[in-house]
Amino acid sequence: MSQPRLLTDRAALLRQRARAEQQGSAMFLHDEALFEVQERLIDVNRSFTSPAIVTGHPDFWAKAFPNARIVPDEDTLALEPEAHDLVIHAMCLHWSNDPVGQLVQCRRALKSDGLFLSAFLGGQTLSELRAALSEAEVSLTAGLSPRVAPMGEIRDLGGLLQRAGLALPVADSSKRTVSYSSPMVLLHDLRAMGEGNVLFDRQKTPPPRDLFARMARIYSDNYSSEPDRVAATFEMIFLTGWAPSETQQKPLQPGSATTRLADFLSTPELGSDAKPVNGDKDQ
Repeated sequence: MSQPRLLTDRAALLRQRARAEQQGSAMFLHDEALFEVQERLIDVNRSFTSPAIVTGHPDFWAKAFPNARIVPDEDTLALEPEAHDLVIHAMCLHWSNDPVGQLVQCRRALKSDGLFLSAFLGGQTLSELRAALSEAEVSLTAGLSPRVAPMGEIRDLGGLLQRAGLALPVADSSKRTVSYSSPMVLLHDLRAMGEGNVLFDRQKTPPPRDLFARMARIYSDNYSSEPDRVAATFEMIFLTGWAPSETQQKPLQPGSATTRLADFLSTPELGSDAKPVNGDKDQ
C-alpha cells in the first residue's frame, strides 16, 4: 500500500524556525494565540498541575507556561499516556503531516477529564497573498506551483476532535487583519515568524523572473487597506475537547425533551410540524 504524500518538508521547517529564532522572530500571532488560550483557561476555572505544550517555538511558550512540559511537534510526540491534565497544541498543527494523528496522541496523553486545547492557522489565512501569487504565476508561466500551505476550514475541523476520541468538542475561529507597508514586507515577516514556504512539493528551483514584483503590484492594486498600505488576513482556529470521564455532562437523548421552545419563549407555535427542544419527534 502506497504511503500518502507528505505535506511538509520537516527538515526545511526546522531550518526555517532556527533562522527565525536567530533573527528575532515576529511573534505577534503567538501573542494573539496565547491571549486566547489564557482566556479559555480562565473560563474553565480549574487548576492544572501537569500541563504539556506541543510546539515548534519552545522558548515563547515555555516562558508563558514555566511549569509545563514542552514537547516538539514531531510526527511522534514525546508524550506519556495519561500523564497530563492539560495538553496545549500551540501554533503548529497547520504544518502537521497527520493532524488527526497529532490529536489522537494528545488525547492518549490526557488523564481522565483532562483538557485539550489547540491554536493554529486556518484556511482564510493569507487569502490575499494566495490570490495575488496565483494570478502573477499564471500570467507568467500559465501554471501554478505550491507556494502557500493549504490550511483547514473551520467547518471541517470540529470533526477531528471526535475522530480523536475527545468529548465535548468545540471549534471556533477569529480573524485578524494586519496592515503592511508593502507585500514584500509581509513576506519578510512570514520568514521572521518561521512561516515561509516549506511544502514538500514546493518548487525548489529559482522562481520565474519578475514573479514577486508582479505579485506585489497585483496585491497592492487589489488589497490596499489605506494609502500606501496593504491588508493581510490571518485566521486563528481554536479546538477544545476533553478526555472522556464519567463525571462529564452528557448530551440528552433525541426525543427526551419535555418542554417546547415556544413555551419557554412564551411565543405562539407556528406550523404543525413543531418539535420538542432537542427532540426528533413528539413523545
